[in-house]
Amino acid sequence: MIPLDFSGKLALVTGVGDNESFAWFIAKSLQAAGAKVVLACHPRVLGIVESFLTRDVDREARLLPDGSEFKPVKVLPCDASYDTMDDVPAEVKGDRRYAKFPEYSIKGMVDAVGQEFGGIDILIHSIAFGREVTKPLIDTSRKAYLEAMGISAYSLTSMVRAAAPYMANRPGGASVVGLTYVAGERVVPHYGGGMATCKASLQIDAKQLAWFVGDKNVRVNLISAGPYASRAARAINKDFGKLIDHAAEHSPLRRPIGPEEVANSTLYLCSSLASGVTGQILYVDCGYNVMGT
Repeated sequence: MIPLDFSGKLALVTGVGDNESFAWFIAKSLQAAGAKVVLACHPRVLGIVESFLTRDVDREARLLPDGSEFKPVKVLPCDASYDTMDDVPAEVKGDRRYAKFPEYSIKGMVDAVGQEFGGIDILIHSIAFGREVTKPLIDTSRKAYLEAMGISAYSLTSMVRAAAPYMANRPGGASVVGLTYVAGERVVPHYGGGMATCKASLQIDAKQLAWFVGDKNVRVNLISAGPYASRAARAINKDFGKLIDHAAEHSPLRRPIGPEEVANSTLYLCSSLASGVTGQILYVDCGYNVMGT
């Protein structure tokens, strides 16, 4: 067995909103492998995430394989709608849920991490939002479509741009991993609000970014995960279980994926075992993507 040792590595994991998400499991796996983990959460859910990290009732969700507990070295606010604080409208700055944080832009958050820890070895992009995701594309408003694109797709470019100086020429190289979905390539009827278009954009953006930061020994890859009933997915779509059942029935492995499988594949992409892998999409979906139905 070839061990994965991330000791001495700093991992910035964005998009954690609860203790059931892919981002949560990825962050736990990175710490279990030895990395220091910083979480970046939307300002409105930062308090919720902090409660998951401290409440006795959630202790089981924090447990790592060795019996220790998941404990990020830092939890920072970040709203992926804004590249810098200059982009934040006055009404948002005055919102009580935001006002208590002096900084929550992408660049400000990344600078805070890079400067405090002296660099960033791993960046996880697990951010997606579509205000009208329950509406089919043909009924999606322009405003909601553009908002979804900015948060769900462009934020990867913004984060990589901000993080590149801190990730450049790190020992063993640095790795960016984002999460996508097969709806970026095929029609998934219940994945609306422009979100499928966001995933398509995210996929070509990741390939382009791989070129633009490759000379700094930074790799950029995506994981296309199968449908998984996270809290967010269940809240958005009451019929989400049907998507999972369909994928399980039509996948070569005849079963749904588990979040740990996505986390394990992320560790591979961030490790030296994938030192020559960049600009790729790794499908972690029990093979569903190869099927015609």
